[in-house]
Amino acid sequence: MTLTAAVAERSRIWACPELGLHAVVDTTGSVRLGRPDQDTACLVPLVEITATGHGRLWSGERFIETAIGERLVYRDHETVESAGGGERTTIRLTDAVTGLVAEVLLETGAGTRTRSRSTHLQNRSTRPQSRPTPAGFLRARVRLVNEGSVPVRVESVSTLTLGGIAEGALDGLTLHWADNDWLAECRWRRAPFRDQVVPLSRSAHGHEGRGCFERYSQGSWSTGRHLPVAALTDRDGRAWLWQIESSAGWRFETGEREGAAYVALFGPDDAHHQWQHTLAPGQEFTTVPAVLVRAETGGLDAAFGALTDYRRSIRRDHPDLHALPVIYNDYMNTLMGDPTTERLLPLIESAAAVGAEVFVIDAGWYDDDAQGWWDAVGAWEPAPNRFPGGLPKLLDTISSHGMTPGLWLEPEVVGVRSPLARALPEEAFFRRGGLRVTEHGRHHLDLRHPAARAHLDEVVDRLVDDWGVGYLKLDYNINIGPGTENGPESPGAGLLGHHRAHLDWLASILDRHPGLVVENCGSGGLRMDYAQLALAQVQSTSDQQDFLRYPPIAAAAPTAVTPEQAAVWAYPQPHFSTDEVAFTLTGALLGRIHLSGFLNLMSAEQFALVRSAISVYRDIRREIQDAHPFWPLGLPGWEDSWITQGLHTDAGTLLTVWRRERPGGGSAPADLTIPLPHLRGSHPAPVVLHPAVSDCTTQWDRDRGLLTVHLPRPNTAALLRLATGAARF
Repeated sequence: MTLTAAVAERSRIWACPELGLHAVVDTTGSVRLGRPDQDTACLVPLVEITATGHGRLWSGERFIETAIGERLVYRDHETVESAGGGERTTIRLTDAVTGLVAEVLLETGAGTRTRSRSTHLQNRSTRPQSRPTPAGFLRARVRLVNEGSVPVRVESVSTLTLGGIAEGALDGLTLHWADNDWLAECRWRRAPFRDQVVPLSRSAHGHEGRGCFERYSQGSWSTGRHLPVAALTDRDGRAWLWQIESSAGWRFETGEREGAAYVALFGPDDAHHQWQHTLAPGQEFTTVPAVLVRAETGGLDAAFGALTDYRRSIRRDHPDLHALPVIYNDYMNTLMGDPTTERLLPLIESAAAVGAEVFVIDAGWYDDDAQGWWDAVGAWEPAPNRFPGGLPKLLDTISSHGMTPGLWLEPEVVGVRSPLARALPEEAFFRRGGLRVTEHGRHHLDLRHPAARAHLDEVVDRLVDDWGVGYLKLDYNINIGPGTENGPESPGAGLLGHHRAHLDWLASILDRHPGLVVENCGSGGLRMDYAQLALAQVQSTSDQQDFLRYPPIAAAAPTAVTPEQAAVWAYPQPHFSTDEVAFTLTGALLGRIHLSGFLNLMSAEQFALVRSAISVYRDIRREIQDAHPFWPLGLPGWEDSWITQGLHTDAGTLLTVWRRERPGGGSAPADLTIPLPHLRGSHPAPVVLHPAVSDCTTQWDRDRGLLTVHLPRPNTAALLRLATGAARF
């Protein structure tokens, strides 16, 4: 062993062999995270911080190479076993100039073995036991404490930094990220890393570049622009996939450092979110969590499988996540916010007849205002003129049909014409510059204020305890901007404070009403983050009303949310052809089916087709809760004619195949060959589960692991099962 290797061995304080990572203390005392076989020069400090008066050492767009980050030195660390069977390592770093102490919490799951090394440095770690399963994750948070004598105004702080990726082989890296928008969620992009981070002849200049590839949120829609999820993959099937868990601001960046790639994950910052946080002596701040998963083989599919397991591990357990009841919602392409007893009664009867188990009355149930309900919401009282005999009576009718009654609610907003806008104190609302913020006819509650929280507690307790509501669809239809200023705080700090209070409120209503099911909706999928999804049971994936535009959203939804939480609309209509009815139903069968449509006006044949789809879903849903998603053709493009998405389950493989007309007309070929290498050499005997009567045919090439699917007409889809005892996942 060389002297350099011996020093590296003695200074290694934490290692996770399954993720191929270690934390090492270099000769300056800086702690850096990366691969064990790399020079520490490739790596970045474990924590990067900018503060007023303490910026970056190399000015540019990057939020690494910060003055404080370079000054932070190792103090000590400890490792303990967590209650769930994983491990928690805390590494403490100090900055002598500001007095800041950064406590970095690194958590690994029960399937990830970590190892802390005894060193010549101060070390209070205990050696954990080995774990047999080589899959897992690394989750991080950073707690900053001001142990100095003067306040420190923090402007950014990283949650996790990782360096040394693909050292010397950056030409083989591919970058993956997802754009998000209203009606166009989960649109994944890919590009060669070198297309985004170009080589700059560092040797000629003596410096790294000033730029990076970055994505970040803007305002209070956490996924209004992009998903807080992205990845790097290489040519050998390795993948590094990350997720930031924030309902407020977040940002990630990746770039080049010393001939290798790095990744840095952040919550809100000053430059992008108007976030600053002043820490007086003795005060502390904790970052939003972030997670990294790494697949040694299998690329993105394997990494998303690991991320799916991680997401399940951090969720609040709930019976809904195991039962996966069929949900009917009256809104999409049906009542569209205009419910009445007369319109709802036939829908209730027909929904129960096709097998729905939850019936949700969506927006408009509170509206008796001649000027419309949008800017008058807030009290959440039923509209008497809409429901002769009262809304509770109609909810009882839903229960009498064997379904759980549900209601739509937008709890964080108060319309400008609502009496609540005048009854609640000014401090209960978002304010900036001393003025109450107004957006699209609404004010925004600050759930840190006791009056705001008490109002919403009263509303939820009344709906659940007095009316028997068992399902709440919680919507969020405005972007309130950077946040709120409560006293001297920055808007971004106010937004983060509100969202943390919002999460606490969600947890509290589930504590009081453990059987209540909560759906997270933000104009579809505009607040699709795992800060909220660790608490909510269901996530709306889109408000897309065109059933031909939904397939790429439905297929890519498991990249953002576990399949059993991903609510996909299925809205068959009486004027649809048989193919169209089957098409809209097929897309929802590998997630959480959100049924809608005028079922009461359908022909007997159409009605039977809907019942058949629901029956198939009820047969397979027990498999969904433990399944891993995969995409045999890769993640879908927005205009793709053929789209596929599958689930690996204990019983085999479920696979959805869509064939759409080409954009601008024309038709894709009627045959598609799909690679399924995990089934090579087996006899999976493909079966079409839906539509029940289908002219979809298949041919299996056992030796090459190729499935050829024939769909003779465009704008058709099928759900297939490939079951074999020889399959391994």
